[in-house]
Amino acid sequence: MSELPRRRMGHTGMRPRALGMGAAFVSHVEEAETIATIERALDLGIDYFDSYAGRNEERWGRALIGVERSSYYMQAKVGPHHERPKDFSAEATRWSVEQSLRALRVDYLDAVLVHDPADIADPLGPGRAFDELQRMKGEGLVRHLGLGVRQHDFHRAAIEAGHAEIVLTFLDYTLLDQSVAGTTMALAREQGTGLILASVFGMGRLTGVEPDRAAEPRAHAMWEWCRERDVDIKHLAMQFCLDAPVDGIVMSGPADRHQLQDAYDAATREVPAEIWAAFEERFGVGISGSRGAEAE
Repeated sequence: MSELPRRRMGHTGMRPRALGMGAAFVSHVEEAETIATIERALDLGIDYFDSYAGRNEERWGRALIGVERSSYYMQAKVGPHHERPKDFSAEATRWSVEQSLRALRVDYLDAVLVHDPADIADPLGPGRAFDELQRMKGEGLVRHLGLGVRQHDFHRAAIEAGHAEIVLTFLDYTLLDQSVAGTTMALAREQGTGLILASVFGMGRLTGVEPDRAAEPRAHAMWEWCRERDVDIKHLAMQFCLDAPVDGIVMSGPADRHQLQDAYDAATREVPAEIWAAFEERFGVGISGSRGAEAE
């Protein structure tokens, strides 16, 4: 694999590159590094960005000045802004989206996700967040709606209500945990919902840093197995997720250019079939190898 293939994002019509970039960590470093990381992502062909309301979105706007708007996808969130946390009222939803539009210096958002509600009935209620986002979609300010949360029953409720064109799920499709495979994955394929698989490195447990043996015995065993064979576990972690049977992409959340490059390298380096065969024999986790680049 020499470059990032394109992937279909459910029935949205979007066709981003297979690896997207999130803002959770890169928004906390020095501004110059944030901007340099975004610029490097563009150089690498990454074209799906996930901003984070209230976390230095202005930096993204500055980094993308002069970049053709149609050449990238920008996704924002409703719910995490520090001034209106977990407020899913119609008024707060519109306020949050307008804040993001202004900060990002764009006229529209390709997607907006309702982020981490405590109760899915809150944003799904009449006149609440999803209804307001549908109105904004009709106004051309938002193109697609979705949900970013870990609870799989929330995924089902939003998809079945007809609101979730995209679901961002995290920490539940990795070398360590594939629980979403038995729940949201099948439903998403059936309903044409795009999936974004995030936290593919298991919140640091699959990055090559030694996990705590007592607290994370399986992660430690994988780390040790890779170390003994001079295998970069990041490559296995990323390739496993890229091979997932979903209509969607993998999302990396780098803190700087170095971590971005690591994620890109992991996404574009081939892992020998014999390594996967041995890894699957030891841990029961492997890839089918059936995924390939989709037509441009």
